[in-house]
Amino acid sequence: MPRAIDSLRGQLVLLIIAALAVAQTISLWLFVDERGLAVRAALGFEAAGRAANVALLLEEAPQSLQQAILRAANSPLVRFDLSDIPAVDHESHTDGGAVEARVRGLLGGAKDREIRVELHEVEHGIPPMPHLAPEMAEMHLAMMRGELSAIEMQLSIAVANGQWLNVGTRFERPPLQWPWASFVGFGITAAIILVTAFWFLLTRLTGPLLRVSRAADRLGRGEAVDPLPLIGPSEVRGLTRAFNRMQARLTRFVANRTRLLAALGHDLRSPLTAMRVRAEMVEEDETRESLVASVEEMQEMVDATLAFARGMASAEAYETVELSAYLKQLRTDMIDGFTLDAIDSLWVRLRPQSVRRALRNIIDNAQRYGGGAEVTIRHDAEHVQIHVADNGPGIPEAELEQVFEPFFRLEKSRSRETGGTGLGLSIARTIIRAHGGEVTLSNRIEGGLLVTVTLPLETETEQEERNMS
Repeated sequence: MPRAIDSLRGQLVLLIIAALAVAQTISLWLFVDERGLAVRAALGFEAAGRAANVALLLEEAPQSLQQAILRAANSPLVRFDLSDIPAVDHESHTDGGAVEARVRGLLGGAKDREIRVELHEVEHGIPPMPHLAPEMAEMHLAMMRGELSAIEMQLSIAVANGQWLNVGTRFERPPLQWPWASFVGFGITAAIILVTAFWFLLTRLTGPLLRVSRAADRLGRGEAVDPLPLIGPSEVRGLTRAFNRMQARLTRFVANRTRLLAALGHDLRSPLTAMRVRAEMVEEDETRESLVASVEEMQEMVDATLAFARGMASAEAYETVELSAYLKQLRTDMIDGFTLDAIDSLWVRLRPQSVRRALRNIIDNAQRYGGGAEVTIRHDAEHVQIHVADNGPGIPEAELEQVFEPFFRLEKSRSRETGGTGLGLSIARTIIRAHGGEVTLSNRIEGGLLVTVTLPLETETEQEERNMS
């Protein structure tokens, strides 16, 4: 689905346009139908009035003039005939009540005069018109194109001397007419509503929602985010207020934990120094060396803990970097180096020194325990994956997650030279997760360990800001 239609703004605009179009179509249809009903009613009443006048004229004129009156009254669509039997052989239908009432009123309102009316619709084109001359009938059919439905009315009025005035008429449904004024009115109405809707959506709804979305994304990557202004409808203000509270709580929690960790590591230095001094005073060589080694190991763990705390509390600014160039520079700076299969034009927003430290820890592990590191880059629409593969023995499946715990070491000898401090992967995951990413481990089928570092690619907003700078 195109991005413009997939957005809340696009869907609301489409909904408004669709609703306006449906409402306008229904309105026009009702208008046209009302027009048709009004025209047909007027034609029916006009025919009824003519029939009443002809009936009165026949009753007042001498018999010798009656046929002349009928011929003069006939027209292409209304025909008159004087007969001993009525053309309508039943009482009037309900639909003809208005016509009957009009005729009776024009005839003086006499209740004893019998008037019969029959109305029926001709569905399939125009019915035959034998009373018209062939040329007139053909001309009428050509004009109507044989497509318009028609209403045929038969009217029988009792006149003097027991005769019946039979009237037959037909009036077609008017063709549909879509006035241009309606389309212009629809366009003006739609434009006004859309301008108003865009103003409301941009300033009161989607604008604040986009700010919350971008702020949540930056917060998830560890960036400092100022409290958002409380604007928009009450629901949006409530969402913004909840985000501001969540941000404040998370910031306090991380800050308190970092300060506690830093204070703990700092306070341990003094007793460790004292222990080192006392260990040096032990006379027995083996015991002294064992105690000094343990103190040094503890000291190294404390130093790593302090470095970990400083990394978490780092105020390093975020930068948008081109990932391939960033990794190539890292390869140049590392002594042992690594193989790199890079993809150009992938931009990532990160803290360069922090992520550099995380990747060094991962690559150093691959070089130390796996005989070298092979780094490749893959990506999808929203994320980039940095794969670090080695040819070592791998890690038991049960311990793939456990190795991320602080001070956990696979090498059980506790030797600093072979096992390190056990904080490298823990620090790497903490840094990557602070950027909204993830670090996972898996054993390769062909042997060795695969470390996958996932980071979010820059958003469209960040790309626009980079292009403008």
